[in-house]
Amino acid sequence: MTDYTTVSIPKDLADRVDETIEGTSFSSTSDLVRFLLRSIVIQYQREGELTEAEFEDIAEQLTDLGYLDR
Repeated sequence: MTDYTTVSIPKDLADRVDETIEGTSFSSTSDLVRFLLRSIVIQYQREGELTEAEFEDIAEQLTDLGYLDR
């Protein structure tokens, strides 16, 4: 059995995510967040370490997609 924890995001961001994932294979905000975090962790594990530039690139991409407010 998998244990879970709760991650809080602002309601307006959750609403934007809900609109964004409509019509995609993601069934919830949680599905998308798990996918994004898993992708970042996999990239980190492959490369051994994310550089500051790589982290900023990921953050910029997530901001452009509306998932982060910067």
